Amino acid sequence: MEQKEQEFTRLVEKHRSVVYTICYMFSGSREEAEDLFQDVLVRLWNGYDSFRGESDVRTWIYRVSLNTCLNGQKRKKKRKESTHVPLSVDVDFFGEISDRTLQVRRLYDRINRLGLIDRALILLWLEGLSYEEIGAVIGISVKNVSFQLYRIKEELKKMNI
Repeated sequence: MEQKEQEFTRLVEKHRSVVYTICYMFSGSREEAEDLFQDVLVRLWNGYDSFRGESDVRTWIYRVSLNTCLNGQKRKKKRKESTHVPLSVDVDFFGEISDRTLQVRRLYDRINRLGLIDRALILLWLEGLSYEEIGAVIGISVKNVSFQLYRIKEELKKMNI
């Protein structure tokens, strides 16, 4: 395997869980999440050579993932052409159902009822990004991230499943 492909594979392996989580939250089904996941991989692969390192690679991956999912929500149409990505990633994160899994699913059900940008903000926060990183990915100030996350958390508390 070429060095570029090996580097890309390591990068995706390291961040696949968060990329899949973002895709899952912006989809209506597991199949749609897997399609979005593949779209994100294609965009990451196509942009890999042009990534200049001006931001953290994690921020770049999250931004590409979110933009792909947000654009997918707006278009809601299938891709007409496919691009081969030299990578096979197992995305079966929901094999065994435990109490913790059910709690996570309930939380994601609530999050899924939020608007697109609110969903993106809370997902990035849940992934442990700093307010600065979230602001860089979404394109808002740190103060606005803080305010929006407080508002979103309050909204989630009020939701009934």
